[in-house]
Amino acid sequence: MTDTLTQSAFLDAVSFDERGLVPAIAQSAATGQVLMMAWMNRETLATTLATKEVTYWSRSRQKVWRKGESSGHTQRLVEARVDCDGDVVLLKVDQLGPACHTGAPTCFFRQLA
Repeated sequence: MTDTLTQSAFLDAVSFDERGLVPAIAQSAATGQVLMMAWMNRETLATTLATKEVTYWSRSRQKVWRKGESSGHTQRLVEARVDCDGDVVLLKVDQLGPACHTGAPTCFFRQLA
């Protein structure tokens, strides 16, 4: 089952936490690989949906952060989904370059032995 929502209805379906944030999982649209997790607020999610350039909220810098603005490793939104509780967003993206700030293709490169 898939519900298709307008941008406005999508934003309304998201339950932002007490800080006004929601976790966002970035997944490769091409391979399905989970690339990274970051935070979004209503503004950055609305910007992402409108421009298709993935934009996050940096908790450490307390500012808007467009993925790739300094590295050039951008994410282009292909599809956005919100989970059944509205408390997690899944972004299927076209990733240009590595997703992780370490230079790894994904932030999830460490594995339990």
